[in-house]
Amino acid sequence: MSPHESHEPSVTPAEAWEFRYREQPQRWSGNPNATLVDVVGDLTPGRAVDLGCGEGADAIWLARQGWRVLGVDISPTAVARAHAAAVEAGVDEHAVFEAHDLSTWEPEGEIDLVTASFFHSREELPRTEILRRVVAHVAPGGHVAIVSHLAPPPWSEHAHHDEALLDAEGEVAALALGDDWEIVLAEHRERSVVAPSGDPGTLVDVVVLLRRK
Repeated sequence: MSPHESHEPSVTPAEAWEFRYREQPQRWSGNPNATLVDVVGDLTPGRAVDLGCGEGADAIWLARQGWRVLGVDISPTAVARAHAAAVEAGVDEHAVFEAHDLSTWEPEGEIDLVTASFFHSREELPRTEILRRVVAHVAPGGHVAIVSHLAPPPWSEHAHHDEALLDAEGEVAALALGDDWEIVLAEHRERSVVAPSGDPGTLVDVVVLLRRK
């Protein structure tokens, strides 16, 4: 056997993320993405879909602002935690969570906002196709908000993601939207972080906000 070959069977993104959530009682901070809050905070609430909702912090924040939110993730454990957090926050009537195979899932009816915060996976996931499929349901006057990594954190052991990370221009181009869309924001923002070592650091996020005319 070649030294580059592995005895380990390949796993699906759903299996990998389910394992990551189940191996620790809480994976994320429980706080909404600060950049997302800044970008969509002034939008008029309506119906929203949060892709890759994780443990639900962004969706719960949206519900508190008056949105009716469907949070979708491929991990049933993440979805169960998100639902429990929504119940605790008292917004479970406005923030609903479902586990789906995102490679084939699409929402029903029209949506006023699609959010995708750090919607990445080390395992192969048809990210662009998923985004395009869901974005197609955005109603006129609705928005798409994407916050993503420009590059992996320098301390990451796995280069963080196997898929190509896109810059702001690339995120917009990948969606291949028509003339009935306008770019509200497409930029890069620096963010101060603390590395696992405890040292301060800076990451750069891609921030995109699009509006359907």
